Amino acid sequence: MLFNIFLIIIGLLILVAGAESLVRGASSLAAKLKVSPLIIGLTVVSFGTSAPELTVNMISAVNGNADIAIGNVIGSNIANILLILGVASIIVPLSVKSSTVWKEIPFALLGVVLVLVMGNDAFFDGVPFEAITRTDGIALLGLMIIFMYYVFGLAKTEQSAGSDSELNEEPAVYGTTTSVGLTLGGFIGLVIGGKLLVDSAVSIASAAGLSEALIGLTIIGIGTSLPELATSVVAALRKQADIAIGNVVGSNIFNVFFVLGTTGTILQLPFSNAVNFDVFVSILATLLLLAFMFIGKKHRLTRIEGVLFLALYASYITYLVIRG
Repeated sequence: MLFNIFLIIIGLLILVAGAESLVRGASSLAAKLKVSPLIIGLTVVSFGTSAPELTVNMISAVNGNADIAIGNVIGSNIANILLILGVASIIVPLSVKSSTVWKEIPFALLGVVLVLVMGNDAFFDGVPFEAITRTDGIALLGLMIIFMYYVFGLAKTEQSAGSDSELNEEPAVYGTTTSVGLTLGGFIGLVIGGKLLVDSAVSIASAAGLSEALIGLTIIGIGTSLPELATSVVAALRKQADIAIGNVVGSNIFNVFFVLGTTGTILQLPFSNAVNFDVFVSILATLLLLAFMFIGKKHRLTRIEGVLFLALYASYITYLVIRG
């Protein structure tokens, strides 16, 4: 037990170091390529911080732990909005770009709605099973390709028009080799730190007799979201608001369309009816984020809204523990 706690601390330290390296490298690349940090946050950083989810899901799929695989994605997406954006917006109010409000957040909402539809085959199709099937997985990956096409089209447009980043602080610009090295080093740190953290947490949780679904939604969901938390907090502290918000929204999109899509393509994932509640929570969290963009100061996530996010997340975790 003590050794696992030690590994959790080491994992957290590696995660923070990896997040710092990733933000520095990605910000530098954005400046050198004349691409806004929002685009880097939606692609490079989001993919990197979703690597722990992908690693956990691939292992879960091979081992046949469907509850962990699905719970990991849904739990991580809930934590990304309610926990991570809550913490980041308390540190500094986050200005959100128009493209994020009208396109990326709705696309993230589409993802969780599709999980609800695809997972409830008995209700929608009248078949005697409920699962994220291989065809569902392939469809999700197809939508991921469409999203990437949109993002790179947006990047090309910004390069032509000139970056309109709203950064309050100019990022440090390093040489190309250093920038790539910092980014890759950050990726590696996030994966290693995330694996150490999750493996140790699962060992402790399993010894306590918790269910796979609860482990996936809480311990693993929060654990694999720590890279996003570390990255967004570091970005907020460095006044890289575009990366802070783009990282979270992009990660939610990657989690559903890429991580769950890849996992479902590899192995059919049985869908438990109990998870429907958690999917609804994810949908409501995304809808709330979208609504906040039009309440008060337009396209801005305030400290008060961040506090509300954290309160809702605390209530949700409390419910999960009671539910068992």
